[in-house]
Amino acid sequence: MLDATLTATLKTYLERVTEPIELAASLDDSPAAGQTRELLAEIAALSDKITVTSEDNERRPSFAIKRVGSDIAVRFAGVPLGHEFTSLVLALLQVGGVAPKVSDELAQQVRDLPGEHHFETYMSLTCQNCPDVVQALNAMSVLNPRITHVAIEGGAFQDEIAERKVLAVPTVYRNGELFGQGRMTLEEIVRKLDSGAEARDAERLAAMDPFDVLVVGGGPAGATAAIYASRKGIRTGILVERFGGQVMDTMSIENFVSVQHTEGPKLSAALEEHVRSYEVEVMELQTARTLTPAAEAGGMASVELTNGAVLQARSVVVATGARWRHMGVPGEEEYRNKGVTFCPHCDGPLFKGKRVAVIGGGNSGIEAAIDLAGVVGHVTVIEFLDELRADAVLQRKLRSLPNVDVILSARTTEVLGNGEQVTGLTYEDRTNGELKHLDLEGIFVQIGLLPNTEWLGSALGLSPRKEVVIDERGGTSAPGVFGAGDCTTVPFKQIVISMGAGATAALSAFDYLIRTSAPADEAVAAPAQAPAQTHTPAGASAQTQESVAVS
Repeated sequence: MLDATLTATLKTYLERVTEPIELAASLDDSPAAGQTRELLAEIAALSDKITVTSEDNERRPSFAIKRVGSDIAVRFAGVPLGHEFTSLVLALLQVGGVAPKVSDELAQQVRDLPGEHHFETYMSLTCQNCPDVVQALNAMSVLNPRITHVAIEGGAFQDEIAERKVLAVPTVYRNGELFGQGRMTLEEIVRKLDSGAEARDAERLAAMDPFDVLVVGGGPAGATAAIYASRKGIRTGILVERFGGQVMDTMSIENFVSVQHTEGPKLSAALEEHVRSYEVEVMELQTARTLTPAAEAGGMASVELTNGAVLQARSVVVATGARWRHMGVPGEEEYRNKGVTFCPHCDGPLFKGKRVAVIGGGNSGIEAAIDLAGVVGHVTVIEFLDELRADAVLQRKLRSLPNVDVILSARTTEVLGNGEQVTGLTYEDRTNGELKHLDLEGIFVQIGLLPNTEWLGSALGLSPRKEVVIDERGGTSAPGVFGAGDCTTVPFKQIVISMGAGATAALSAFDYLIRTSAPADEAVAAPAQAPAQTHTPAGASAQTQESVAVS
């Protein structure tokens, strides 16, 4: 099952195990059970602290990783390879005595959770979002014996998927009831279980001192801005709902200069690690509700959060990114995660052998159709324009696939369903206005991005596309507020461009702080600069001021 490289790597990790582990397998005669048996035998051969035993569990194939002589256990149903192999390795280490990498405060929150919680997570091996949820719940089950968790590979348990009508992953059940869908961090899960966590968090944030630079958004632009600002020695904070932003939903990245290939979650983890290596106040799971810019240059801006806390800052970098654009037709929201989905890599395996549609003929749409064609029964690409917009190489690949159709000049008008899941869609033939119907079981929407700027209201100037209007320095219509990344009018939405824009915005914010805190006589000598203020950013000196222009 494991190649030589994986075997050597796993053997090295397992040397850290200090507690004896039992791999209790529940198997049958299926091919998947044979793979599980082989995998467990290979793992046990790498450590004298691991043994394989048998047990009787309702899900076959499945196995539990148990700490001998305790109630600590983690269970997998199916063969946890692909993106879940890391989850397997971490489970082995944590059950084997290696403490989960969480803060002491968060670990204690998990231990203090009242009651019993029995979690089931349905995942797919191609889903880049699922490991976050699986690993979080596994860690919780190690920290608190009143919490149990089983990660279920949907492809191996199709009957169970059908019975529970699981059409998106990850899908999490708690004590038999739906708990959540989509990516969730350990912090988010704990917050849902601990009713007082949000209020305590709001109180803590509201008591913070003002920031020199407050970055809103944790994608490539926001992370870069926070790093560049912190390197200037000024008080920097960053508000993030999740590090990585849209990058987390990107399976393959092949145009990030100097890195031939990486994946979104890996790059997102690297961004977070880099930010945390600096003196940046990281405020996770936070959503901005309003922005009140300073009344004049040199004044204080404020950002109100959805939990009620208000943060103050002398300058703000808006880098809230973008999200998948929705079709905006009847039935779309009703059947979201019930057949309407936005992630072909995550949810594609749940539609094995079924008929699906991809909405959108750009690069994202055609790449999705190509990937899905290898899993589902049939793919229909629906494009609004009279020609596909994807790169020629992608179009050639698409046309070579026998189970793909393309419909041009088509406008989706309605998503149809039976109350529980998608059954089809209606579209308008734009050449003659005729309405037509397609029988489907899944719809993958790939029609571009929408900027996350609703929270700004009229605080900043926005383009007709609701993007923050910025100049060549990242400046906005408000003094001390700068923009960067996919939420702005930057013409191309690319990771490397967002990073550059984040750096530009942070350097411009620092320059703004220097200029608006300059002594009055310097302001007279430079009439183009903003009026003098009394505040000097932490770490800023005369020498620093002189070097601003070339930083």
